[in-house]
Amino acid sequence: MAEGLLDRYDALLFDLDGTVYRGGQALPAAADVVDAAHARGTAVRFVTNNASRAPGAVAEHLRAMSVSADTAEVSTSGQAAAAVLSERLADGDRVLVLGTEALADLVAEVGLTPVRAFSDEVKGVVQGLSPQMTWADLAEGALAIRAGALWVACNVDRTLPTERGLLPGNGSMVHALRVATDQEPVVAGKPATPLMRQSIESAGAGRPLVVGDRLDTDIEGAVSSGVDSLLVLTGVCTPEGLLRAGEHERPTYVLADLTGFDGPADAMRVGSGDGWEVEVDGNTVRVDGSGDPTALLRALCPAHWSAAGSLTHDARSAAARTALTTLGLAIG
Repeated sequence: MAEGLLDRYDALLFDLDGTVYRGGQALPAAADVVDAAHARGTAVRFVTNNASRAPGAVAEHLRAMSVSADTAEVSTSGQAAAAVLSERLADGDRVLVLGTEALADLVAEVGLTPVRAFSDEVKGVVQGLSPQMTWADLAEGALAIRAGALWVACNVDRTLPTERGLLPGNGSMVHALRVATDQEPVVAGKPATPLMRQSIESAGAGRPLVVGDRLDTDIEGAVSSGVDSLLVLTGVCTPEGLLRAGEHERPTYVLADLTGFDGPADAMRVGSGDGWEVEVDGNTVRVDGSGDPTALLRALCPAHWSAAGSLTHDARSAAARTALTTLGLAIG
């Protein structure tokens, strides 16, 4: 019997938005994959760059969508940011919190003192996503950062996926303070390594697999941490975006969604393309065959990644034309 992903890895590190759920609804097969991992004794961690909610609230949100989750299985960028601050500051030091009360609670849990206004005693600034963030909050942060406080950003995601579309993420607010202070923050969340390291260590994993929907956070975070990754096309990343991925953000495996998770691992690996033939001639990729469009996408990746410039697609069959169209890829 062919080896599956649960045979190959001892922990699954799931991103949330766009991977496990979208809004208030679990994505296809997400709950089943989590249940299968638990049944096998494979460690599960829900790893999120969203620092607006406490780990317990995240677990409760998952359970409300019938995704099995314990608070101990949740790793947030807020936790990682609080850990970074505790490593570099003295016990009891004041930290200006630009974020939710949940983030302030995490700062207090590591022995630091959360505050909401700048003073000469402020030694750190932690910045996480909050829908209630105001200009006045950013002004307090700017004063503290310019005075020399250690600035830690929970994450730098420029956008936040919602049911209404992409909205400004914490990274957009972080950029405002970059411009205002001419300083760069220490980043705790993906793709930086603190959150990934915390998740791997808490899972006791020797061979973890990162599962996510974004190249610039989930997949790049896996590459930076030296672990394998699975990209699902249920969130931010598009087929065209995957074909343009740089070396620092290329996944090990690709699936359309988690319904195919229990299949043979090697069939999901980038470069495999069951049923498809891909031939490169100059700046043209000739495609022939038939089968799953996602398998064609996996087969196309090495050709595009090794090409010096953009490639055009020449569909040699009606099935190839249909598959390329399904993937949203132009045919030359």
